[in-house]
Amino acid sequence: MSDKETMAVYAKAAEDYAKGFARSKDTFHEPDYQAFAAGLPEGGAVLDLGCGPGHWAARFRDDGYRVAAVDASPEMAAYAQDTYGIEVSVAGFEEIEAEAAFDGIWAFFSLLHVPRADFPGHLALLRSALKPGGMLSLGMKLGAGERRDHLGRFYAYYSEAELRGMLKNAGFTVLSARRGNGKGLAGAEETFVVLTGHA
Repeated sequence: MSDKETMAVYAKAAEDYAKGFARSKDTFHEPDYQAFAAGLPEGGAVLDLGCGPGHWAARFRDDGYRVAAVDASPEMAAYAQDTYGIEVSVAGFEEIEAEAAFDGIWAFFSLLHVPRADFPGHLALLRSALKPGGMLSLGMKLGAGERRDHLGRFYAYYSEAELRGMLKNAGFTVLSARRGNGKGLAGAEETFVVLTGHA
């Protein structure tokens, strides 16, 4: 994620975002965590892609998984380090170059900042980074087109059918999908989908 306006929002709001969305255990997304973890081997390697303030990476670590955390925001990375002791690599999603290295990739509402034209390439990188049969959790907002929210963050929106098709084209098998509604940093109620699958 290299969009300057989006990055500026996360730089400014890193601590407030973390306090609002990561201070307590995220029970709202517990079904998504369980669906993903059900396909992981004990002590498996998990990539938290776009880890933000680090609460999910800390959860994986505390549950006995080996975690690699990546985020494009230096401020979010610093918060994750200071709050959870999570070492975060500051890098863009396009810099994922691992080959068959992970048992699971947690792409939880991070790739929604990627332009639609670039999305298939990112999915291909994730497919390459997973071991055969490795798990993927993909959280996205539902809708159409591309636009910015009132904070200035860039978003790309998809239908569930589009996402299923793109995952299939990238070599993934979708196991389950869960829709819901929630408020993010911008405060608007939006519909999301979390797709769980494997390579």
